[in-house]
Amino acid sequence: MESDSKLSHLNEKGETKMVDVSSKNITRRQAIARGQIRMKISTFEAIETGNTPKGDVLGTAKLAGIMAAKQTANLIPLCHPLPLHKIEVNITGDQTIPGYIIEAKVITKAETGVEMEALTAVSMAALTLYDMGKAIEKSMIIENIHLVSKTGGKSGNYST
Repeated sequence: MESDSKLSHLNEKGETKMVDVSSKNITRRQAIARGQIRMKISTFEAIETGNTPKGDVLGTAKLAGIMAAKQTANLIPLCHPLPLHKIEVNITGDQTIPGYIIEAKVITKAETGVEMEALTAVSMAALTLYDMGKAIEKSMIIENIHLVSKTGGKSGNYST
């Protein structure tokens, strides 16, 4: 395999490697990710009214998302550890789903982007919602976790 391969996470021998970002410029980078969790209306209403066995479901899920973003490099093998300047997790109830839309915004000034951090925040917030609601319902569905937008960096801006 050639050393100038377009597969940036492989070395000349085809082995996995972490990309060297040391020659990239430090720029402001932002990523927004979104996902949702669907549940029965009775589960949604229990969470909305605070009538759950495990306490503050939404507050705990937001905190879990923030904490997860900060741990992304420990969870995903080839992610770079980044200084995160802002992590915002919003969880919005939507009775038409029924369930919650989870959105995370992550900002840094670094050599590489924060897409994985935003996606990790959404994923962990959704998993925490599931964990805290599973005593009421085990059939909840986590779905549609995706990158909404990203700004900064060599590849430019992206938006769905």
